[in-house]
Amino acid sequence: MQVPPRPWPEDADAPDPTLPESAMGDTDTTLRPRRPEDSLQEPCGYALVVYAGSQLGRLFPFAAGENIIGRSPTAGITLLDEEVSRIHSRLVLEQDREGDRLTLEDLGSTNGTFVNGKALQGHIQVVPGDRLAIGAHVLKLIALDPLERSFHETLLDQSTKDPLTGMANRGAILGELQSRFDLSRRHGRSLAVVMCDLDHFKSINDTYGHGMGDQVLSVFGELLHLNLRGTDLAGRIGGEEFLLVLPETELEGALFLAERIRAAIAETPQTITGASFKATCSFGVAERVATDRDAGMLLARADGALYRAKSTGRNRVQAAERP
Repeated sequence: MQVPPRPWPEDADAPDPTLPESAMGDTDTTLRPRRPEDSLQEPCGYALVVYAGSQLGRLFPFAAGENIIGRSPTAGITLLDEEVSRIHSRLVLEQDREGDRLTLEDLGSTNGTFVNGKALQGHIQVVPGDRLAIGAHVLKLIALDPLERSFHETLLDQSTKDPLTGMANRGAILGELQSRFDLSRRHGRSLAVVMCDLDHFKSINDTYGHGMGDQVLSVFGELLHLNLRGTDLAGRIGGEEFLLVLPETELEGALFLAERIRAAIAETPQTITGASFKATCSFGVAERVATDRDAGMLLARADGALYRAKSTGRNRVQAAERP
């Protein structure tokens, strides 16, 4: 929530407004330094928090045993970064009666692994508070109690998720698109995107009120969640516009998915205060081709296909023309 500007009094000599004592709370606990007993004592494990890089703010909890860090989707801690090797480094957590022991080892990565600014040779023991530099990412190793884990996860949600639909927000989904595009181009793997735009959305708000508009957006988000695969990504990029990023997907598969979602939203009745109607959506689909120099070119072709879908009757799926 954005805090409104402070309402300064017009009279420069007037006293500043003050809060009543009842609003001050327990100053003994809010102002003094944090003490160990203020934390929840049940441990929740360890995690890496991304302090710099394309996945800024993300929390990677990890369990006892071997944890692989790398660009590969099979890595336990996956960093989508061109400078990260597929299998970059190994973080091992050993737990016994003598306590916990964390060991980090570089696995012959191209660009190396750095701990607190020093290149890692072989393997070393690391402790909470250490900073790991892997590719363009900087990660801090932390020990989590349940309260701290909830805090970090809440911060990440607020910075990357759309509050109405629960999907990725504009910045997060466009960042994911750029990362997936770079990986697709470098390794010659297929990638498709789908632009979605709910039809006549302004008329829905004007006719039924913004409450109905919010409901339509929320229902559409739920339908996307039900129809996408685990590797697919979805985000809200505008008022009624959504973007799907589909790794390892060719045009035919993306068109099939878009048609399935189109039919699902068209067949789902929307009801509020006795009124009922069915919303529809238009889709523009594009697959990455060799002439797409960047993610923006791929997105522009999908947007052009969406425009044709809207201008030729709406409630339809349109494929982008190949350049």
